[in-house]
Amino acid sequence: MVSERVEALATLRADERLGAMATVVEGPDVGSWVVIDRKSGVLAGNPGEWFTSDVASDTDQLMDAEQSTTLSYGQRRILIESVAPSPVMLVFGAGHIAQPLSMFAKELGFRVVVADARSAWATEERFPHVDELIVAWPDKVFDHITVDQRTYVVLLSHDSRFEIPVLNAVHQSSARYVGAMGSRRTHRMRVERLLADGWTQEEVDDIHGPIGLDLKAQTPAETAIAILAEIIRVRYGAGTALSLSGTDEPIHLP
Repeated sequence: MVSERVEALATLRADERLGAMATVVEGPDVGSWVVIDRKSGVLAGNPGEWFTSDVASDTDQLMDAEQSTTLSYGQRRILIESVAPSPVMLVFGAGHIAQPLSMFAKELGFRVVVADARSAWATEERFPHVDELIVAWPDKVFDHITVDQRTYVVLLSHDSRFEIPVLNAVHQSSARYVGAMGSRRTHRMRVERLLADGWTQEEVDDIHGPIGLDLKAQTPAETAIAILAEIIRVRYGAGTALSLSGTDEPIHLP
């Protein structure tokens, strides 16, 4: 049974699939477990009567939020542990902010792809740490990268040759995050153009622009941290982005 569980979890990780393991840790059926694939369902274990529709629903929600916790269901307490593949960060524009941003994102566990049509900027010397470096216009990037709910898109250039194809590609996609560099004035103009192009107000509101949290960042590295702070908040769907000394919210996710 242990080897079956280990094998199922290893399969999820090896195939970069979203899943979870639910284990009864207290009450009737203690020790019972099941490994779930978010798309295909049960991979291993025996759901039994303890794996109710409520447990299944909560497991799905925790997988989607990449969270793990222990929940109570009557006399039982069930530990639900998410197994999440590496999220993908697509960085368009290989300027000075892209360097620390891509390096910090790797430290946070992202698979990082940097793209820029300017070969003088998109070099292995400047980005030795990224998973993929693409010297091409955005259209070529989206030819072989699928945008899904684990994709975080960071647009660091508001040159129309970058911005328009990137925003067109992510329009009505399931991208988890789309952030665009630019001043407030630039973003207002961006919004006006997108609305005129048929985007809904809700779709436009999903774009994080100007990108990042207000940290009064000055340097490229500080700006990268402000962007990543916003991405972390979006990734887990939690947090106030306020100083912890000014809130009584839990410091960590439960």
